Amino acid sequence: MFIVPTFISRCNVPSVFAASAASALRGPPATTGYTDFVKADVPVDLANLELAQLEDFVESLGHRRFHARQIYRWIWKRGVTDTAEMTDLSRELREALAVRAEVRTPQVVKHDKSEDGTQKFVLRLQDGRQIESVFIPDTPSQTFCISTQVGCAMGCAFCLTGKMGLVRNLTAGEIAGQVRVLARALDMLQSPFNIVLMGMGEPLHNYDETMKALRMLADEHGLGLSPRRVTLSTVGLVPMIDKLAAEPLMPNLAISLHATTEPQRAAIVPPTKKYSLHDIIDACRRFPLSKRSRITFEYVMLQGVNDTPEDARRLAKLLAGIKAKVNLIPLNAAPGIPFERPSDERIDRFARILAEQGVVVSVRKSRGRDIRAACGQLIVEGQGRRSPAQQLAEAL
Repeated sequence: MFIVPTFISRCNVPSVFAASAASALRGPPATTGYTDFVKADVPVDLANLELAQLEDFVESLGHRRFHARQIYRWIWKRGVTDTAEMTDLSRELREALAVRAEVRTPQVVKHDKSEDGTQKFVLRLQDGRQIESVFIPDTPSQTFCISTQVGCAMGCAFCLTGKMGLVRNLTAGEIAGQVRVLARALDMLQSPFNIVLMGMGEPLHNYDETMKALRMLADEHGLGLSPRRVTLSTVGLVPMIDKLAAEPLMPNLAISLHATTEPQRAAIVPPTKKYSLHDIIDACRRFPLSKRSRITFEYVMLQGVNDTPEDARRLAKLLAGIKAKVNLIPLNAAPGIPFERPSDERIDRFARILAEQGVVVSVRKSRGRDIRAACGQLIVEGQGRRSPAQQLAEAL
């Protein structure tokens, strides 16, 4: 999933995917008001509400709706989580919020710094589950790599996250909350940065919560993050790509392709059994692009598997006619991953062939390998289960 050096986290069971993905792909029902989050005696999580939902909630407390914009600014623009510190609110409203609401925030339980400047954050969620987020500096922008699920259900054979299986989807508040935590920890609440949805999980497998999180981050009363600064990477869930194409708020699209033939992709990325290479490429041809935009095709290079000159020529032919750029990602080898990184010579030859065919191509520099923050290396152990996809990867 990346345009910058870090992970491609899509993983887990072909068999479970076949049995349960149909319902999971639909995701949770869309929410229309704060009452969707209200349970008896449970405080409302203000960090999981879009502005309109927050306005409804404030009004339900007997206060005017405009106070919601003040609260939103405190949470998202200033990083304040204690409603008692929101000093431009009346005492009565602050007291009501103290009783009826809370601001849930992922907690940093581990913070590692790489020799190359990359930083990895292990975050604990409200239920004790843990996820990982990464800060990649100077790419040339400052970039946050964000997770959308605890674990992953996609079964990519080269990705450590798949060893966790899919534990659960993240809420919009948990997805956007990673940005809030990293921005505050790095003193970047007032600084520009990019986001790549390339951490743990498949964003389009958690479609509704992912899109809600992006709307929350884009709101002008909060961080005001332009969708042009956001890249969403997917293994190619075709119905969700088509759905994304109709969104009023549309991030940049990256496709985790990794193969040039159907048998090859079936072995590397099991969801291809449901959506073929040609299905995915056709969805990309339908996807609307602005004048300067391109779809990024990510291609993890595996020695002796997908790194031949023939693969390069097939890839160029496959992408013909699409406004595309190819991001070649030399494998970040790790224990439990049954592949090796190709030599620099093979990588360079592959890139040259693509360039000679007129394809815009780059080779991603690996970042954060010494802290296991590089592409395909994100995993929080002890939370998932040994899946059929893991067994498949070990058998290849």
